[in-house]
Order: sequence, then structure tokens, then C-alpha cells
Amino acid sequence: MTRPAAARAGGRPAADASARPGAARRAAALVPVLAGALALTAPSALPAHAAPPAAAPTAAGDTTRADRPVRIDIARFEPRTVTPGSLITVTGTLTNTGAEAITDLSVRLQRGAVRTDRAELADAVEDPDPATILFGPFAPVVEELGPGASTPFTYTVPSDDLRLDQQGVYPALLNVNGTVAGDEQRVGELHTFLVQQPAARSAVAWLWPLSERTQRTPSGAFADDGLARSVSEGGRLDRALAVIERLPRNAEPADAASSPALPVTLAIDPALVEALALMAEGPYAVGGEEGAGTGTEEARAYLDRLRTLAGTHPVVALPYGDIDADTLQTTGMADVVTRSLPGSPRGTAQDPPGAAPVPAVPTDDAGAPAQQEPRTTGAGAEILAEELGVTAATDLAWASDGSFEAATLSTLRDGGIDRVVLGSDAFTDGASAVGADGSDAVAHTTVPAGDGTLDVLVADPVLSAVVGAAEDTPGGPRMAEQRYLAELAVLTQQTPQPAEATVLIAPPRDVVAGLEGAGAMMADTAGLPWLRAETVAGLGSAPPAPAGELIVPPGETRLDAAGTAAVAEAVAIRDDLAGAVVGDAGLALQEHDAAIARAASALWAGDPEAYLSSAQAVRTWMDRLRGRITVVAPADGTYTLASDDAPLVLTVDNALPFPVQVLLQVRTRGSRGLSIGDIGPQTLAPGQRTTLSVPTEVRRSGGFAVTAGVTTPSGSPLGQQVDMQVKSTAYGSISLSITIGAASLLGLLFLRRFVNLLRRRRAAAAAPVEGPPPGLSTPPTRSPV
Repeated sequence: MTRPAAARAGGRPAADASARPGAARRAAALVPVLAGALALTAPSALPAHAAPPAAAPTAAGDTTRADRPVRIDIARFEPRTVTPGSLITVTGTLTNTGAEAITDLSVRLQRGAVRTDRAELADAVEDPDPATILFGPFAPVVEELGPGASTPFTYTVPSDDLRLDQQGVYPALLNVNGTVAGDEQRVGELHTFLVQQPAARSAVAWLWPLSERTQRTPSGAFADDGLARSVSEGGRLDRALAVIERLPRNAEPADAASSPALPVTLAIDPALVEALALMAEGPYAVGGEEGAGTGTEEARAYLDRLRTLAGTHPVVALPYGDIDADTLQTTGMADVVTRSLPGSPRGTAQDPPGAAPVPAVPTDDAGAPAQQEPRTTGAGAEILAEELGVTAATDLAWASDGSFEAATLSTLRDGGIDRVVLGSDAFTDGASAVGADGSDAVAHTTVPAGDGTLDVLVADPVLSAVVGAAEDTPGGPRMAEQRYLAELAVLTQQTPQPAEATVLIAPPRDVVAGLEGAGAMMADTAGLPWLRAETVAGLGSAPPAPAGELIVPPGETRLDAAGTAAVAEAVAIRDDLAGAVVGDAGLALQEHDAAIARAASALWAGDPEAYLSSAQAVRTWMDRLRGRITVVAPADGTYTLASDDAPLVLTVDNALPFPVQVLLQVRTRGSRGLSIGDIGPQTLAPGQRTTLSVPTEVRRSGGFAVTAGVTTPSGSPLGQQVDMQVKSTAYGSISLSITIGAASLLGLLFLRRFVNLLRRRRAAAAAPVEGPPPGLSTPPTRSPV
């Protein structure tokens, strides 16, 4: 819709650039807000106890000094929004952080010119005017404050004395004067805002992250017990939950449970809930030491609290591991994004306790057997349903750094995402979406996606950063709360009635929350008459307003390249192994998909060394995984073949918990006396050894050097190659032919000689016997002697 149409439907009017000179500069100045932005540049020091005329500026040329020796911590700053006749009260503590004693300490409140829109407020934050135009009287605090000493103080002044007679926000300075080494000077200062209560209203929604960088190894075990500390009393996650628990509640009939006055949308990482469930089951190992975990009771208690809150607040499931979708998408790992999504049937990543599931083996080309139920949602949604008893929304994706690339949005949309949460920096006219250019804020817009559009909720980066930095704000969380109210007040004031400004607050994933900071801001949202508590879904149901084209901001956060390269190697191994899985590869590899997702979490950003270590660990884990399928070497390294066509019998061990299909590769080295056949793809049962018979042909006796191994169907090696000696005691076919021929010839020669001998004997027997010649007697047969 056009901006005029948006205004008529509760949106914003078109911004008139010519009517707002410098708006672009002010909008740009608003965006890079850090915690330190709350410690504004101090105005010039006034002479001690001086009371110049109301409009008189302070002395020119007196610049801010960074060495003010008194630190100011605020405990109370009332009222939060000023109405006529209010009494402004400030209480807190003054601490001498210098090396010298300070005497004659006194304090007063002074204010500057009113700011009526967000662009003007941004200017005051970025480059505050040193002039203050109205001053309360100085009030004495203490006679002397020694080095390192602290003293409480209370200061009150009627709001009428400061003439807060115009709606808007007034920059204010809490000024502390004292004498150091005989020199009377300003020794402390704290900047804040006085907020005149607006007449209109703004709708504010909160998206609250419950996510934690993983402490689990790729195997699913716990490397350390950091999560136990985080959910224990005073831990980061404990505090993040406590601010929701302490929210005011609406009174309902006595027989019904009360509901929260502010329905905060909880964005929960399924990997976090899964880890807590593992801890809550009982003794668990840490760092390889059985039973070393100390967080069982804390995890149980935390899950109970989370179940209670999930029953009364909206819940959104984050992708498993809270992955950095843009980093994965732009480095060719879009499938990892899909496998982590909580609502897509292709969202497989989970690492539950117990034995890994075994996928059903297909019986024909139609796929898995009928008894295997197809997925209807992602594993992330199933984790939250099982552990928290809620049906979480799975159609919303929240960019951890405020932006998604167009290709990432396409992947998310294909995975069931209909809504995304981005920051204003992700749009060419994002400043208009959050009212940074002086127009009314409309948090709902749309972007083209495929052949349709994708709903976008624009999170306010300034307010989100203020909430995230509240615990580190100079002066304490109460000063962060006052800044929060100041930003909302100018947004409310600049929105033409009867339209409402719509604002989405989405703090950083690793927000450190407190009751006095984020908790107080949430309570303000529900309790102040000029703020209306809204849900994230409610913001999305309002008419959208244009915010320009989708862009990638220059400061987009990406995971470090070295760690991402290691993750990519792990993914390549996983995908190759998936090609060998018989049945549902997603089911078989779900715990390994989970390990990869945890290694690619957006929460590793800013810590490249830890990210690299996590990525290398998962790469090593995946490499070892494919090493669990291997040929078993013979005991003495030798096989013996008894005949020329005896098969070579090999044993292949599949130590994985799911069936795989492999190719057996058997090669001879430098010998033509042995031929080995191809047996084609072979299916190996899970957790078993399989005997394979490989046909051979021996052409001579002797020994042969043989190498055996298995590969995936795509040809990538699995396990280690096995070198063996194959010996044959059988003759080859040629040798046997020669031997038989020689034996036959020898037999013929023997037969010929035998025949000739018989012939000679027969010839001799047939010849006549000749007697002695006449006159001679037969010679005697024995000697006469």
C-alpha cells in the first residue's frame, strides 16, 4: 500500500524529505547504538552553585572531561513520565573513584530543550548540546568523600520548577559538584531524559530470546557444565526467564488462572531444551567423566519454569542450534539451513538420548515401508512439543544480526517460513519503518519472495540495543529504562492520531537481563497508559507499510571463514555418507545433522577461535564416522585359495547404527596371475559384520599382493584400506594343461617301449632251436671236477 493509504489504515504517512532537512543524517546517526551511547557527552560545567537566568547558556569553551572522579549509580528516578505537578525524585549512590578526597559534595538536576521527534532525539544522543536552559537548586550531599568511599543521596525538585510544559522529551543532566584540592568543580555527571507523558499511544511487542551457545560435543556429550551455571540462580538464562516470570498479570475470575499483562513471545532454541532434558534425566558425564555433571536439579527446575511460561506466552521455535542461516546459505550449505528448520519435514536435526533410530529399509522402488510414518513437521517442533507440552509457531525466522540475504529468504520460505524478523538496516527505507526519520513507525512490511511476498516484522535496533545493554548502562539499569521511555515517547508524539506507532523489540540472543532493566521496561509496556502491550502475531496482522528494497547492510555479521570452511568439510562428508544410507538418511543422520547445526550457531559470532575449535571438532567427528565401516583384515594378513576359481571371502564391519550400501573395491598390485570379479553394491546391516564372497580366477600358483576397501556409492573411501597376501596352491589352467600334456606324452612313450619289448619277446619265442654240429657232443652242464 502507499504511505497515505497506510496512514489511513493505521500505517504511516509518506516522509517529506524536503520538509525534514538532515533527516537522513539523523537516521544514520541513530542506528549504531551501543551501551556507551547512553553515557552521553557531558555539557559544559557551570560555576558551582551558580544560578544563571533560565535561558542563559553555560560558559562556552568548557569541554567535557573523561576523568570525573565521582561515579553516579541511580536506584530510583521518579516519575517515569512526568505530569503537571509531579515531584521529581532521584536517589542513588555517589562513589569517589579518584585518588583524592572530595569535599562539599552537592547535586542538582538541569534540563535542556524539548525534543519532539525521534530524529531530534537521535541528534541529542549522538551529539548533545552542551547548553542546559533550566536548573534545579543544588542540594548538599556530604561534607567529605574519601577515595573509594560511597555515600547515598536523594534529590527532589518539583517538575514545575523545570517548566516541563510541552509534550516531548527533555535531555537532563544530573550534575554533581565538589571541591578537589581546593578547586570547586564538577566532579560527576550523568545524562538521562525527562519524559512528558504523551497524549497518544503506541503498540509495543516483545520477542524474547532463550538461546545459549552449546556446551555439547559433536557426539552429544557435555564438554563442560556451563549450561548448569547458566540456568542456576543468578545465571544468564535464569535471569532471562525471571524477568518474564515477574511480569504483572491481569486479574481474572477466581476460578481461572491469571494471564500475563504483557504477552512476551518466547523464541526458544530446541537444542537448548534438548540439552536441558538430557541434564534433567539424571547423572550425566562432563568432559568424559561419568556423573560429573552438577546441573540435574537445576535443569529440572528450569524446564518446569519454562513449561509454565510456555503455557501462557506465545512460543516460537528457532532453528535447531540457532544457526547462522546467512553464513551457511552464502557458502553453499543451504541444506544445513533446511535440516535445522523446526517446521519442515526435512528439518531433521536433533540429538535425543538413547539409541539412535534405525531407518526402515525400502522394500522396492516406492521407498520406505508403509509402517514408517512420514514426517509432518520438523524435529525442532517435536522437541518443544515433547519437553514443554506446547505447539510452537514454526513459520517465523528471526535474523540474529538483523538481516537475511534474498537467497536465504528463498530457502527459508521453501522450508515453511512465512514471516521473518529483520532490523531496519535491512531495508533502503528502514529508518521510516522505525520512525527514525520523523515519520510514524510501522513495524510490519513485506518483501518479494518467489512468486509471492513474505511478511516482515522490523525490529527497532535502538530499543533492542538499549534492552540488551541495560545491565551495563552508566548510572545503572534505571537509566536504560529512562532511555527506553524517551525513545517510545517521541515515537508516540510524532505519530498522527488516531494511528498508533507499532514497535517490535527483539534484544540480542545473548541478552543479560535484569528485573531493574529489561524487566522494568516490560512492566512499563504493560502498565503505562500511553503504551499498549501487543503480541508479535498482532503486529503482523496490522496493515503493512513499505520500507523500501531489501539490502545487505555493510556491517552484516558473518561467522569466521576458517571455522566455516571446517563446517563445510564436515557437511561434505555427511552428504556423501547420506548417499550410502539405506532408507531415510535424514532419520539415520539426525544426530549428526544436530552436531553440524550446533557447530554453525550464530552464537559463535564474535569468538572466531571458539568457533573454529567447534567446527574442527565436528569435522573430525564426521571423518571418524565414515571410518566405522571397514574391511576386517585377516589375522595373519594372508588368505589361501584352494582352487583356481575359489572365491575370496572377506568380512566387512559396519559399526554404524543404520544400514548402508557400499561398494567393495579389491585390487591386485602388479600381478596378472589373479583376476578378481566385481560383486556390485552390497548392503551392510547395522552394527554387524557381513561376509562377502568375491569371485576370483587364478592363472598360476603362488602369492599375490591384494588391497581391499569399501567406498560409498559415489566412490568416497570408507574406513581403512587393508593390504593382504593371497596365496594359491592350485595350478592355473595353462600350467595344468602343460602338465597333463607332458604326462600324456610320457605315457605314450612308456607304452611304445612296452609294446616293442613284447614284440621282441614274441619274435624270440617263435625262432627254431639249433643243436650242436655233427660229431660233437653236448657240452656238459656242470664241471666234471
